[in-house]
Amino acid sequence: MLILLRYFFQCLSKKTSLLRMFRKCSRLSHVLCSVFFMLVFFYTPVNHAQEAGSLAETVDNINQVASRVAPGIPAVSVTTNANGDQEYTVTIQILGVMTVLTLLPSFLIMMTSFTRVIIVFAILRQAIGLQGTPSNQIILGLSLFLTIFIMMPVFEAVNEQALQPYMNESIDSLTAIEAASRPFHTFMLSQTRESDLELFMRISNTTDIATPEETPFFVLAPAFLTSELKTAFQIGFILFIPFLVIDMVVASVLMAMGMMMLSPIIISLPFKIMIFVLVDGWAMIIGTLAASYGY
Repeated sequence: MLILLRYFFQCLSKKTSLLRMFRKCSRLSHVLCSVFFMLVFFYTPVNHAQEAGSLAETVDNINQVASRVAPGIPAVSVTTNANGDQEYTVTIQILGVMTVLTLLPSFLIMMTSFTRVIIVFAILRQAIGLQGTPSNQIILGLSLFLTIFIMMPVFEAVNEQALQPYMNESIDSLTAIEAASRPFHTFMLSQTRESDLELFMRISNTTDIATPEETPFFVLAPAFLTSELKTAFQIGFILFIPFLVIDMVVASVLMAMGMMMLSPIIISLPFKIMIFVLVDGWAMIIGTLAASYGY
């Protein structure tokens, strides 16, 4: 029993010495941490300041070299030519080109044959009874390429009269824009009805026009678009008549046979597709659209 008590007191004495040692180590660690934070706090700003100063000097040297090698392009600058015309800097021209690119879909609709072509194809699909065939992507692509085919003489005239002289630096940008607008103006005027043109001239109070060639674009564009819509619906009405006759014949036959619950559209659809293919309907419609523009 006495031996056990002695062993227990020896263990207690060893434990207290270990606790004292741990306390001393913790105090030493606190001191070391304080010294470390003092070093970081007092010496780091100096190093950051030195690095910031060297970085600023490097940037200044780069800017000086860049200004000597490639001087910057002025943002806005207008140059007056010998004939009195004014020419803008490259930055203004790039801004104008980017603006034109954003408005390109509107120009495609309002200044070309795209409106008439795509409306006729949409009415044709509705007349046949095919709601999703051909798909919108196919109709859009066919209308786009047919528009390029119809507008090719106009594009060639713009290339010869405006684009090539401007790329050869024989004319300035404003003259090139004016030269490029003439073929489009001629094309749009040839496809615009006089009644639509008079309507928009009366609405806009435009009276100082001696000849139709002097019609401004803000009057010609809506008049041209209105004429295109009217012509497209006229062609669509003519396309609807044969398919409507087929639907009426099929409906009459089904009524005579007593099949009133059977939809006539289901029966007439194969006949409409067969007749459209036999008469080569796509070639006839595309040829009619091209002939409506003088081809």
